[in-house]
Amino acid sequence: MKIGIIGTGYVGLVTAVGLSELGHEVTGTDIVEEKIDMASRGITHIYEPGLDQMLKKNLKQGNLSFSSNLNKTILSSDVLFVCVGTPQREDGSADMSFVEEVSRKVAENLNAYKLVVEKSTVPVKTSMWIKRTISLYKKSEIDFDVASNPEFLREGSAVSDFLNPDRIILGAETDKAKDILKKIYEKFKDRILITNIDTAELIKHASNSFLALKISYINLMSEMCEKTEADVEQVAKGMGFDPRIGPLFLRAGLGYGGSCFPKDIRALTKIGEDLGINMNLLKEADRINLERISVYVEKIKKALWILKDKKIAVLGLSFKPETDDIREAPSVKVIQELIKEGSFLRLYDPKAMENMKEVFPEEQPQLLYAKSSYEAAKDANALLFITEWDEFKKLDLRKVKEVMANPIIIDGRNIFEPVTVRELGFEYYSIGRK
Repeated sequence: MKIGIIGTGYVGLVTAVGLSELGHEVTGTDIVEEKIDMASRGITHIYEPGLDQMLKKNLKQGNLSFSSNLNKTILSSDVLFVCVGTPQREDGSADMSFVEEVSRKVAENLNAYKLVVEKSTVPVKTSMWIKRTISLYKKSEIDFDVASNPEFLREGSAVSDFLNPDRIILGAETDKAKDILKKIYEKFKDRILITNIDTAELIKHASNSFLALKISYINLMSEMCEKTEADVEQVAKGMGFDPRIGPLFLRAGLGYGGSCFPKDIRALTKIGEDLGINMNLLKEADRINLERISVYVEKIKKALWILKDKKIAVLGLSFKPETDDIREAPSVKVIQELIKEGSFLRLYDPKAMENMKEVFPEEQPQLLYAKSSYEAAKDANALLFITEWDEFKKLDLRKVKEVMANPIIIDGRNIFEPVTVRELGFEYYSIGRK
């Protein structure tokens, strides 16, 4: 069985490499030739731990290749995984133009039976439109199937997630499609759930939106803790002991970001509203998340009073650790607010600075990128922690204090223990704790 991966962005590249690691013959294709050129040379265009090594290994073994010729990839493949982008539109809905374009290309090159598998996160009922589009544009009576296999890859641990999945969701209509998918994922047969296609499509949006709800909920509790003598870390710990709740996604902070949670909760809201369902629960969760930035900026103002001309070090630019992804990252909104206030910023992140430079180019003296945390902290009036990289947790805070103009930390991720940091002589602000 030959597998074609259409789209080699984050999901597509990990899927291509992962399926080749399982022993399948895989071809990845993309219209962006730079991505194809890099992947063909064993270079990943994204930072994801372990992915580059696995890419090089399977290229060398010969069961993984890349091509910019989409037509050829469709013609030579038995199974096609659609991994193109579904960006968010202004009304919260997903832009499905790339999926539609791929569907037409499949129709034009339908030379034998194909199984077309949705891998991108798509609205429920997308399979119906893919099937209709292929049927409208195909030039022969050749048969095909459409199926859904949503991805559950966490940035920073995507390789491990692919090779050690907690579940494999397969949505299909025909026995033939189900058998092909089960064969592809035979190694994980004990973790496979087979559903109809609508159910499979909905599971991804439902899962991410529920996790977003948990994050917004604990952030709401953090505000209550700050107005009382409660500690949000202990509240979360006490809640997490309950097996019905669990400890994951109960970390108070600057809220969720990235390419999934913000987009998916808004997409599911729009899907529900289009079906005539009241989606206020998800709307409120998203509102709470967006408010985290203003709450955090108010903490900075509380610490510094006037932000104009203050030197502020910002540590952590990616939306989460172990990735260079800055999409919907809280850091972007915080930096925007500080620039408006006239602050002088020194930014540092272990992996995301090149991506951030595309959003905020260096502009001396207001905005500069530092080579280390200590360089960013030099002469700073305040130090902000936006992303909880392990590198930051291991900082020598005594050394940090020596280079700062004012020993003030505003910790947006509760990286440090308040008592410990204050004993070192810092003025320390965190989330949901005194």
